[in-house]
Amino acid sequence: MNETDIRKYAVLMQELGLTGLEITEGTKAVRLDRSAPVTVTETIAVPGDLAVSRDSSDGQKENKNYISVKSPVVGVFYAAPTENVSPYVAIGDRVQKGQILCIVEAMKLMNEIAAEEDGVITEICVTNGQVVEFGTELFRMRK
Repeated sequence: MNETDIRKYAVLMQELGLTGLEITEGTKAVRLDRSAPVTVTETIAVPGDLAVSRDSSDGQKENKNYISVKSPVVGVFYAAPTENVSPYVAIGDRVQKGQILCIVEAMKLMNEIAAEEDGVITEICVTNGQVVEFGTELFRMRK
């Protein structure tokens, strides 16, 4: 494997948001690792039960008044069970504990992500078909 190939894989990792990639060609193997970009947000309480986020350089959080639904696995986020059908949820939908919110496909397994609490969807933080890491925020809900 030459340097040009390795650089192409590094660019692909960045495009897909991957933090690790291992390639084996015959008897040669290469493992590429990079740290994931860190996004720091600050949550501010706003009248009307809304949560507003903004970038923060000090890394401190204020008054988190929303429920964050995060990905339990690395995989591909799907908002609907199949193409050309309505998504499981939309902004403003009231959901109940145990209701399916989305699917995260990991290693050809479809992992249904369910609401852990009752609430209302206030934000969908990822797009359909997006690669997500473990712990990526998928949804924000308010009680």
